Amino acid sequence: MRRLVLWRHGETDYNAAGRMQGHLDSALTPVGWNQARFAAPALARFEPALVIASDLHRATDTATVLTDAIGVPLQIDKRLRETHLGEWQGLTGEEVDRDWPGERHRWRTDATWAPPGGESRVDVAARAAEVVADLQGMSPSPGDTVLLAAHGGLIIALTAHLLGLPVEVWPQLGGIANCHWVELARRDGRWRLAAYNAGITG
Repeated sequence: MRRLVLWRHGETDYNAAGRMQGHLDSALTPVGWNQARFAAPALARFEPALVIASDLHRATDTATVLTDAIGVPLQIDKRLRETHLGEWQGLTGEEVDRDWPGERHRWRTDATWAPPGGESRVDVAARAAEVVADLQGMSPSPGDTVLLAAHGGLIIALTAHLLGLPVEVWPQLGGIANCHWVELARRDGRWRLAAYNAGITG
């Protein structure tokens, strides 16, 4: 496997309402479906040999738009789920700030810290990296591209992990917009960043 594309799902009803999703199984909005349709031709140019999606519907549905269009196999892996946000799931940022003053800032600036009842970004990266490690042993040929359809928080954490960035600098990576992606290329046994938060707007 020489290339890995990490694709965030389209807009969901929770995104539109400003609510934190985590493991909650929110649905794509009409805008989200359209975002996936706009992105599919650009992603098809990567010629992925395989697409693997989180088992949450917002990621699976987004992935299906691409796999139906290009006839590529789709696998589902729950290890690609978004960060579990514990007691924060379903709340707005304002509600979290009201009930846990200062803790959302701490969560954004410390990748080792987890919301109450949730998991840290380091934890998320570890489980997502297992999927990549499995692929390294299973990929049919060295020239293959694999696309992972997942979630913003997971994509940021996995990118930082695969690049070997020190944990203290992980928060410096910016967010991933709906239906945008990260492209990682493998050379000399190491992952290198080829594109970050790339996408089609419209």
